[in-house]
Amino acid sequence: MRAPKTFRLHIGIFGRRNAGKSSILNALTQQDVSIVSEIAGTTTDPVEKPMELLPLGPVLFIDTAGIDDEGVLGEKRIQKTLQIFDRTDLGVIVSNFNDWGEFEHQLIEEFKNREIPFIVVFNKSDIHGENIDIESQLDSVKIRYALTSATKSTGISGLRQLLLKTAPADFINRPTILADLVGPGEAAVLVVPIDKEAPKGRLILPQVQSIRDLLDNDSFCTVVKERELREALSLFNKPPKLVVTDSQAFLKVAADTPAQIPMTSFSILFARFQGDLNEMVKGAMSIDKLKTGDKVLIAEACSHHPIGEDIGTVKIPRWLTQYVGGKLQIDSIRGHDFPKNISDYKLIIHCGACMWNRREMLSRIIKAKQAGVPLTNYGLTIAYSLGIFERALQPFPAALNIYKEVYKD
Repeated sequence: MRAPKTFRLHIGIFGRRNAGKSSILNALTQQDVSIVSEIAGTTTDPVEKPMELLPLGPVLFIDTAGIDDEGVLGEKRIQKTLQIFDRTDLGVIVSNFNDWGEFEHQLIEEFKNREIPFIVVFNKSDIHGENIDIESQLDSVKIRYALTSATKSTGISGLRQLLLKTAPADFINRPTILADLVGPGEAAVLVVPIDKEAPKGRLILPQVQSIRDLLDNDSFCTVVKERELREALSLFNKPPKLVVTDSQAFLKVAADTPAQIPMTSFSILFARFQGDLNEMVKGAMSIDKLKTGDKVLIAEACSHHPIGEDIGTVKIPRWLTQYVGGKLQIDSIRGHDFPKNISDYKLIIHCGACMWNRREMLSRIIKAKQAGVPLTNYGLTIAYSLGIFERALQPFPAALNIYKEVYKD
């Protein structure tokens, strides 16, 4: 089974039309992933290619349309390209020596402003030659670069090594999902309701990732449905270190889990793993400020079709309405598109983003903060709305202290 996008280093390839971005991607992957043509503007939408880039591991290359595209359609392609910055962990600027100029400097500034590591690839070196003052082109010897000819596959090995050298350390030293809360030789109980949202014959991704995280760190794992939790806990010779539930079963699991056993949800674990738990805790507390008629945005990373009592479109709106005591204006979005103007919203509620890399989720948190709009996620919203917020934050002392500081009186 392939590694999910969550665990892949997202490498965005940017540059002018016809600079050789698609050729570079094909050379790196040794496959004809992107269509290559002498006609400028061949790549119209971002093209993704997952692969194993050893010894780094799983990566996702994203080939983008040229940033100097033209016309009405060109503007739309540029907007799609700019969205890729939000989920890029490592940037690649592809250019020819003769074309280096303002476009490339704008890309460099964008990467620097976002604190995204990047490299420069001077392609078509077989045509333009290698005896060029590269430092003057880059204005800085600190910017890493590679010389390549994608069509002749020269310099590709050096480019691979440069990608490995420039990869962010926090990707290589990936944090755990929950194993640090459990510990080697200790047990966690995962409560997994089987409903219409669960694919037949499979568990949903956060549950699978949590199980693997525990096994990778030598922890024990027991998986039960919500009605089996009480009996399962009675079978333990010593209490498990943690109980984790699907957020939709929060109330029953909270009632069946003894107070001395820490309890939380998969969604809250992913608020920490994929985003910024402390910031999202602050966002959840803004639910108290909501009033009838306020606008709320519910954002779902996946583009699946809602089924039955869908958590994002049905259950959370219902629980929020009950908590506020009046009707709210609730908008829903799915996928990578995010409204340009979010300042009218009083709260943004996001899914766990298990299908994304962490950078894209952090980008949304930053955008919300810049707009002065609090952002939280599904699990935190549900726990707050149902009155079990403090209990759900028990495994996370720093986040719990944020809540207690506000409500200590």
